[in-house]
Amino acid sequence: MSGYGTDGPMRDRKAYDLLVQSETGLCSITGTPETAVKTGIPTADIAAGMYALTSIQAALLRRVRTGVGATVDVSMFDATAEWLGYPMYLQMYQDRQVPRMGLAHTSIAPYDKYPTADGEILIGVQNDRGWRTLVTDVLGMPELADDPRYATNVERVRHRAEVDDLVGKATRVFVGADLDEKLCAAGIPAAQLRDLGGLIDHPQLAARDRWREVQTGAGAIRAIRPPMNFRDVELPMGAVPELGEHTDTVLAQLGSTDEQIEGLRKAGIVG
Repeated sequence: MSGYGTDGPMRDRKAYDLLVQSETGLCSITGTPETAVKTGIPTADIAAGMYALTSIQAALLRRVRTGVGATVDVSMFDATAEWLGYPMYLQMYQDRQVPRMGLAHTSIAPYDKYPTADGEILIGVQNDRGWRTLVTDVLGMPELADDPRYATNVERVRHRAEVDDLVGKATRVFVGADLDEKLCAAGIPAAQLRDLGGLIDHPQLAARDRWREVQTGAGAIRAIRPPMNFRDVELPMGAVPELGEHTDTVLAQLGSTDEQIEGLRKAGIVG
């Protein structure tokens, strides 16, 4: 794994997650019209790690089937470029830079966050039938269903500011959880705009039993289970290792003898 790959003009460049997000153009499509931003998680790091994992798994499967090993070369840059497929190809073949629109959608309306009595909620109307259902069955504005300014998505996008204003005035009278339930019952895509505390206390995680207790040097902590689920086995979650706890094991696996490891320790190279 590397930042930019094992060859090419940027092979030896330093590559932090934010630098790769910038080089690939990810920052140019993330944020608001006023400013570009990085993603809230280290996207390039995670993308490279995931592709490295799947590449290693593919190489191990090939070795089992053919006896032939593999050299795996995964870069943060290549992995992030792969994830940018849709906006990248839109630029290539239609010469269109995807605009930064915050939580809004470039080609669908209404599709954004809207105020509620106690916060905000995301609503994403995917088609004209959904618009009719939203204004008729949820928001109590049936007169808007056939209004020629809003009846089709093309017109709603053209009148986006008006649509957002109308929807926002209607949603702000609802408590978020009540509106979320009503939208769900009507088949309208929606999500409560939660913070990370809302994620930790999310009923879906609780219902799916996603939390486990793991041991650390400072005592037991709660940690979320890996997302890979198998019907017949649960992936183990071992204790968080102490600093240097596995040094001897790792060096031995790499071929170092006990004497060599002790020498490294005396020289201060390992702890």
